[in-house]
Parts: sequence; C-alpha cells; structure tokens
Amino acid sequence: MSQPLALLWLPPAAPAQAQLWVALSGGLDSTALLHAMAQRWRGTRQLRAIHVHHGLQAQADDWAAHCARLCAQLQVPLEIVRVQVDRSRGAGLEAAARHARHAAFAQVMQAGQVLVTAHHQDDQAETFLLRALRASGPDGLAAMRPWRAFASGWLWRPWLALPRSAIAAYAREHALHWIEDASNADTTLDRNFLRHQVLPLLQARWPHAATALARSAGLSAQASALLQIQDQAALEQARTADPAVLSVPALQALPPALRARVVRSWVQARGLPPLPARGLARLEDTLLTARADAQAQFDWNGVCLRRWRDQLHAGPLTPPLPADWEVRWDGRAPLLLADGGGLQLVGHAVFDPALRVTARHGGERIHLPGRSHSHALKHVLQALDLPPWQRRHLPLLRDQAGQVLAAGDRIHSADFAAWLQARAASLRWTPPGA
Repeated sequence: MSQPLALLWLPPAAPAQAQLWVALSGGLDSTALLHAMAQRWRGTRQLRAIHVHHGLQAQADDWAAHCARLCAQLQVPLEIVRVQVDRSRGAGLEAAARHARHAAFAQVMQAGQVLVTAHHQDDQAETFLLRALRASGPDGLAAMRPWRAFASGWLWRPWLALPRSAIAAYAREHALHWIEDASNADTTLDRNFLRHQVLPLLQARWPHAATALARSAGLSAQASALLQIQDQAALEQARTADPAVLSVPALQALPPALRARVVRSWVQARGLPPLPARGLARLEDTLLTARADAQAQFDWNGVCLRRWRDQLHAGPLTPPLPADWEVRWDGRAPLLLADGGGLQLVGHAVFDPALRVTARHGGERIHLPGRSHSHALKHVLQALDLPPWQRRHLPLLRDQAGQVLAAGDRIHSADFAAWLQARAASLRWTPPGA
C-alpha cells in the first residue's frame, strides 16, 4: 500500500460510520486525496465531495465542471456550493476566500460528519512560518491540527505529515488529471511568497527545512495542549454563575502570563473575536487596577471587556434602547426590543388591555411588594447586582396611566407581582447579545 493510502485511517475519536466529505478544489492535492479516499473507503463508508465555487477566477465554471467529471469517474457524489467572497472584512482576499469556504463546508455538514482536506507537510511548514512572522505563541505556532472539531462535526487532515512530493508521485502513478490555478503563482500573496521564494531558499541550504518546521508545529501543539489543561483549571476558578463574567480577585491571584491565557480562552469560548495584544495590555494596566466603580473598558471589533465592581464582563457593544422608543404589547407573542433584546410573558396569561413598553427616561418611581411607599427606580436599580450598561437596556412595562409595573424581569411592582402570581405566569427579559 502506498504511503498516501496508508495514512487514510480515521483517528480513534472519529464517530462510527460517520459520513466523509472531501474538500475538492480540483488541484493536485485535493484530486489525489479524493482518488485515494475513493480507493480506501469506497463501499465501506458514505463518501462525498464538496467543491466551493468562489467565482473569483474566469475559469471558475471550468473548475467546477472538471470536479464534476472527476467525481463521476470515481463514482463519488459531488456537492457544488457557490459563494460570494466578502472583501469588506478587511482581512485580505486570501482570508476572505477561506472564510467563505469554511462557511460553505459548515453549511452542508451535519452533526458528526467529517470534512477531509488535503493539507500536507509543506502547507504546515508555510503556516508555521506565517504564524511565527505574526509573533504567535504556542497556540498559533501549533499551526494546523490533524484532527479537530469543526462546525457540527470534525475536520481531518490525514496528510499533514506527508510531503507534497509524495502526493505528486501518487498522482503521476495513477495518471490523474488536475487543474492549475494561476493565482497560486502570485507572490504578492504571503503564502505564495513563502512557497515559491522563501522555502526553496531554505531547503537549498537545509533540505529537511519543511520537515523540521512541521515538526516544530507538532511540538508547539503538544505544548499548547498542556497549557490548555492548565488554562481550563484556572478559568474554572475565575468563573462565576454568569458565563459572561469572571471574578476580578480570582484573576488578580494568577500570574500575568497565565491570566492572559485564561482571559483569551474565556473570550474565545464566548464566541467573541480574538482579544488583541493591546487588550491584554489594557487588562493589566487599567481594568484590573481600576477602582471598583470606575467602569473601565476596552473595545475591539464591536465587543468589549468591562470592569465593574469585582467583575470582568465580556460581550457585544450594543446601543441602549432609544429614549423615544415605545410599543404596546399584549404578551401573546415574544416582543423583540429595539436594542436586539427580548421580552416574553411565560404562561397562558395575556395583558388586557395591552401594556406600554418603553425605555427609561429618568425620574421613574415604583411601588415595590411589601413596601408602604414608592421608591425611585434609579435607587432600586443601584441596589441590584446589575451593571450600569445593562440598566440602560432595561425595558419598562407601564400601565395606561404611565405607572411603572416592571423593569425587565428584575423589578416588579406590588400590583404586577400579584397579577403574575395569580396567573402562574412570569416575565422573562433577554438582554441583547445574551
């Protein structure tokens, strides 16, 4: 059995009988991979191919037709997904096209399925160099993993330890035909510059350069895995009941290097954009040292870190409810608020007549359960463990006369609390971004 075929054994972590999707561009690497996968898995697993039609090149239709012919010859079903590459993201054409491809792959994959790509040792060496030039730490220098979670399933790169020369030899041995993308020769693109100018120069002096760089990526992956175990243990100590909040005293007790990794890991787990280095600097020199009532924050890419009291919050930046916003709501269906949040009346009750839902204007008062006189809503909110920026999103429920019945689901008036209790109902407020 040839080396390319010998490497096509699924990892032990792969789900039993998972369907396999081969990412097929039509170039040398993916053509060889599809052919080898068809030899290895035909008749034993569901094997399909996916081709992403970017529409960026004049030959894009011809490439899709080539992939269709290849799949017909190999008797592998093919899915062609047309995408629009969003160049407005500011990350460059390469990154935009990659983002579009990943979105297309995620679109077709179902739970537990496996996407198989033809990345090889030379790709790994290039990725390692690119990450090193961006001053990445162990996580970034780990480059590409052979097996990782992806979308609702998994991503498998079986040929990461295989040099491209071995793939080319396999393609020649089986007389395969593939397409050549002229853009791969464009050395104004970073990866192509490394591929065509830097790596050949390195290999002329050190023939084993690609192997050594890929090996360094593997060692970085091992170090990263050990660090992540430590990170998770420290993160658990800093967590609070709210996943969007960490304990400031717990973070202050950590060494700075570990604290940086914990916060970055937490931000990533929240599904937020990666925290840049300047954010970590702000964490150290401002957020962790600010007075508890200073409301220090750091903004980036539409999200922010905020310090309030002994808490560190992370979440999207959303404008508060407009001061003049008002709707009428009978509670029959959930209400979408102007800031992206929501209100829901849980239970079978309805408001008859409908209530007014407004933003806070200031100066409101509310008559709380068990109290003989009304209180300033401002003072009641200050007594709650609710950050100031969330208070600006709180919708107010008012009766027809304008009396405040509720502030979100945090504060209820005596009459409104009794009304809910009599009907076994409850009010649920969902802040924007929650």
